[in-house]
Amino acid sequence: MKPNRSQISLTAVAALMCLVALPLSAQEPDSGNQLYEVTVINLTAGQIISPPIVYSHRGRFELFTPGEAAIPELASLAEDAAGDDLVALLTAEPLVADVAVAGDGVIPGDSMTVEIEVPYGFRYVSALGMLVTTNDAFVAATSKVPANGRAFYGLAWDAGSEANTQDCDHIPGPPCGSGGIRVEDGAEGFVYIHTGIQARGDLDPEIHDWRNPVAKIEIRRVSH
Repeated sequence: MKPNRSQISLTAVAALMCLVALPLSAQEPDSGNQLYEVTVINLTAGQIISPPIVYSHRGRFELFTPGEAAIPELASLAEDAAGDDLVALLTAEPLVADVAVAGDGVIPGDSMTVEIEVPYGFRYVSALGMLVTTNDAFVAATSKVPANGRAFYGLAWDAGSEANTQDCDHIPGPPCGSGGIRVEDGAEGFVYIHTGIQARGDLDPEIHDWRNPVAKIEIRRVSH
């Protein structure tokens, strides 16, 4: 299943949430292919972000719509940090130019960097990954490609595809380690801003909870 063009873009959602990008240059990129470094920084104190998936794309490509059901490929990432199907979908999508996956997850306070090719006309870059000590939380962010550099921020979303039991039997990340096991009964059924870790189940909010934004993404052009 592929997302349709009527979906609300992550760019528009970010604007509505007042997550304003911080441009280091107000210029637009030159024509032709360009290579960019994209660095994802984990701003949480107690969540690991699964290996970030970064892709360049046209503005009319949108991956999800808040208030509507997550596509299966996104749900797999949000539930189990299983990104292979999502990467395959993005790679086959004509509105997506390039896809890169970081070599490892991002621990709190750390970062991972990938290189992404941005051809002329593909003027947006998006990044996403799972918050692994949750049932189905993911971070997602989109920015228009700058001429030189820019920083922008990602919110934590709930995919709505799995009930938030906060039970270690259903959570892949530490201290749990139960990937591939989920409870769909009680799932919300739509994507929404995640409400964080609550005082229930096996997860301690003092350790694993967060406040938005949960990631900072930096883009820097490295070649023409």
